[in-house]
Amino acid sequence: MLTGKQKRYLRGIAHNLNAIFQIGKEGVHQTQIEGIDDALEAHELIKVKILESCADSKNEIALELSMKTKADVVQILGRTIILYRPSEKEIYKLP
Repeated sequence: MLTGKQKRYLRGIAHNLNAIFQIGKEGVHQTQIEGIDDALEAHELIKVKILESCADSKNEIALELSMKTKADVVQILGRTIILYRPSEKEIYKLP
């Protein structure tokens, strides 16, 4: 669980990142979860974009992704979800 200070720090870093995954009209697939899991291991902090055609709510998708990848939801901003999970590489040193 992230503290407010840690979330603020990660939001600042994520501001310049581009979304590397998109969730479409069919929602979240197992292959997307595996890809997001691999991306979190490699980058620790990623953005996921939810397309307009997606029928599921952004909160449901964020909850599902965080549970299945064991990641923390840093922020849901518009149709973008920022996820963080520490890896063994320790790319970001949290305050």
